[in-house]
Amino acid sequence: MSKQSLIAEITGTIARSQDATDRVDAAAAGVLGLNRTDLLCLGVLVRGGPLTAGQLATEAGLSPAAMTAGIERLEKAGYAGRTRDEADRRRVLVAATPLAEQRVTEIYAPLEKLGSARLAKYTVAELETIRDFLGQGIELQNQQAERIRGLAK
Repeated sequence: MSKQSLIAEITGTIARSQDATDRVDAAAAGVLGLNRTDLLCLGVLVRGGPLTAGQLATEAGLSPAAMTAGIERLEKAGYAGRTRDEADRRRVLVAATPLAEQRVTEIYAPLEKLGSARLAKYTVAELETIRDFLGQGIELQNQQAERIRGLAK
């Protein structure tokens, strides 16, 4: 197989992988009773710990107004709560609730376990390559999201 055809095969596989991830997230959002944006925000909170609304908006790629509405929906669902920052009482932090942690674990832990088992078959060098490729992919996707948002202006 030529390098060019292998690259084409990989880019097609990436698109199919993104579609599969999208289906998993759609199913998770349905089980949790959330829309996809709120699921994204919940994932950021579960992975990133307590954040200010501004930090959460940045991580999720949302406007402050959209983030405020999203936080309110997550609170109403019992998946997020706001608390004062102990280090700076003027700051309010948003955190995932224990219910959110439990539900997200219930949904995603089996996937993480199965994915880890599949990754275990690779060498350390191969895993480093995969990690680097995925990190660069995240950077590329974030850049392209910004470019695409710019098209709407």
